[in-house]
Amino acid sequence: MKFLITGCLALFLTFLHSANAEAFNPEKFANVYFDAWAATQSPTATPADIEVYLSLLADDVGHQHLPYDTDDTRSPEGKNSMREGMSHYLGAHTEYTGELISYMPGYDVLVVEYDTSIRAIHPQTEEVITDSFRTLEVLEIEDGKVSVIRKYSE
Repeated sequence: MKFLITGCLALFLTFLHSANAEAFNPEKFANVYFDAWAATQSPTATPADIEVYLSLLADDVGHQHLPYDTDDTRSPEGKNSMREGMSHYLGAHTEYTGELISYMPGYDVLVVEYDTSIRAIHPQTEEVITDSFRTLEVLEIEDGKVSVIRKYSE
């Protein structure tokens, strides 16, 4: 009887894991994630755009963007810290274009690559910044949300 119960439990857990794995669509998530991110970079971005982007992240998200953010440790304040940082730079771009180049799913990971061109006014120095670069983001996914972001740019 124990073997029957254990076998049924194992089948149920396998089915549950398979159903969860099938529910996550990497292509759809990559496009939704990039579109939400790009909206936050637009010259017309609003706090609501930031909230849409943040809705894709776990509350305790870890974020690393070398050389600016070197620690990817998850923290209960992760999402709030991202909100503060993004709000500080909100509206700094006077021009923004971005293009999703590729995505590659892995085991609980999604790699997103995109090109960016910006013209911005730094909120502290008021210096005009013009730049174009390629970014690679390694997103760790947990329960359908981004739990850790590792951002690499040229």
